[in-house]
Amino acid sequence: MATEPTLAPAVMEPVVISAAGLSYRHLNEQVRSAIRSGATEITLNDVMGHRYIGTGIHAPGVTIHVNGVPGEDLGAFLDGPHIIVHNNAQDGVGNTMNEGRIEIHGQAGDVVGYGMRGGRILIRGDVGYRVGIHMKGYRDKQPLIVTGGCAGNFYGEYMAGGCQVLLGIGQSDKKPVVGQYCASGMHGGVMYIRGELDGWKLGKEVQQIPLDRHDREFLKPVLEDFCETFAVKEKLLEFDRFVRIAPVSARPYGRLYVY
Repeated sequence: MATEPTLAPAVMEPVVISAAGLSYRHLNEQVRSAIRSGATEITLNDVMGHRYIGTGIHAPGVTIHVNGVPGEDLGAFLDGPHIIVHNNAQDGVGNTMNEGRIEIHGQAGDVVGYGMRGGRILIRGDVGYRVGIHMKGYRDKQPLIVTGGCAGNFYGEYMAGGCQVLLGIGQSDKKPVVGQYCASGMHGGVMYIRGELDGWKLGKEVQQIPLDRHDREFLKPVLEDFCETFAVKEKLLEFDRFVRIAPVSARPYGRLYVY
């Protein structure tokens, strides 16, 4: 018996949306509408401080290009999409992100990856304060933030899981790789910092550890991915310039609480 031929699903053309004159609510509704219609490639032009782009979207396989500077909470609660920002980003990138990938081809503001529990964030330039705070692993998920430049104070504060990599590209005597109170309250996860790191900036609950074979094997594909993503020519695979930051206590402040 002859059977009906199987038709391949229609491939939807890339969707281009101009954010000029739109409120953030209307812009985000257009993005969601395009995804519901089957779009997998969306480009947002003329973005200027529009908040919540990609927030809460569960759509693996969707790529969103952002031309302009997005507002706060880009990719908050993100669950699958790939967001590429061809400029700087403001605060709260990847807030409580669950899965997916965010690339910032410039700098990012404060509180990147707050409470992040999965996915990957790559930032070409510097970041502000409190990056990766309350970051955590969730079951089989291990979030990752890779920052190409330098970071401000409270980097990795109260980290409970996942990994942060800080590369310090562009570091100088007047621009330290990381600010004060680095890893304060950290009780899980791991950091890899490239460059000179003053021990007094670290919380008492962590220690600096030279890289071992496992660290190098983990970092190599991460750094290669970063260099390929941002066309970075700097030699980053010089592992002797890295130090691992890890907690020495699972409950650093437990003894301070009253039960």
